[in-house]
Amino acid sequence: MKKAILSLSGGMDSSSLLLHLLANGYEVTALGFDYGQKHKVELERATSLVDYINSYCVVDEESKTAEYPYFVKHQIIKLDGLSQLLNSALVEGGQDVPEGHYEQDNMKETVVPNRNKIFSSLIQAVALSEATRDGKHQVEIAMGIHAGDHAIYPDCRQEFRDADMEAFKIGNWDSELVTVTTPYLELNKFTILEDGQKSCNILGLDFNEIYKRTNTSYKPYLSGNSDYKSAASVERIEAFIKLGRPDPVQYEDETGPVDYETARIYVEQVLSEYAKEQLNK
Repeated sequence: MKKAILSLSGGMDSSSLLLHLLANGYEVTALGFDYGQKHKVELERATSLVDYINSYCVVDEESKTAEYPYFVKHQIIKLDGLSQLLNSALVEGGQDVPEGHYEQDNMKETVVPNRNKIFSSLIQAVALSEATRDGKHQVEIAMGIHAGDHAIYPDCRQEFRDADMEAFKIGNWDSELVTVTTPYLELNKFTILEDGQKSCNILGLDFNEIYKRTNTSYKPYLSGNSDYKSAASVERIEAFIKLGRPDPVQYEDETGPVDYETARIYVEQVLSEYAKEQLNK
């Protein structure tokens, strides 16, 4: 059986990748990271998502083992003390998360220095440990980075991934047992969501139940509800608009909880204004 170690943030992309892996016959170990992010609700959503998926597994009462494909191992790794040392709008104590279109330059304020390198080092350690436990076998590292990340986040580009894996290979015995899969590298949020919908159909899972257990908002409210004005939320809602179905997460603004239509109308205005700005350049 194919094995994968997945970086599962609780966002739409990595959650879709989890479905993709299960639909393609992988046994998955999912790792999340608590690095002091403001949107820590994403970790709660990841746990809820895994619990929902695992509720479909078939358990042998005698051996107490779960029958694949629906059982996912999940662990959250706490990086205590890190957020106080980082300069980013995404971590506790950082400046306000910017709003607007996701391709605007102010989105660089949401970069967390070396974040994917920190995560990948830990994921590589787990993958290599899994690959050499009980003999030797191949293990894949799966990451949900996509084309929309490339401009803002340098550590989501292919050249970074290649260099990072080369350093891993140089620094470890048996490193040839570990490879990386990034099936969404050239996709955008919409095509990722399309893939997630396809995987739900293959696995027999409810699309709305899956995606209401994800978080994309970098500015969630204390209630846990998502904002719809930060760039990440705009990009997510745009994907649902293109897919032609409502986003099942609960949105909120300064007035309180709002319906999806309110969020959709706002995002369509943002997209329209951004398109006009590009034409006038």
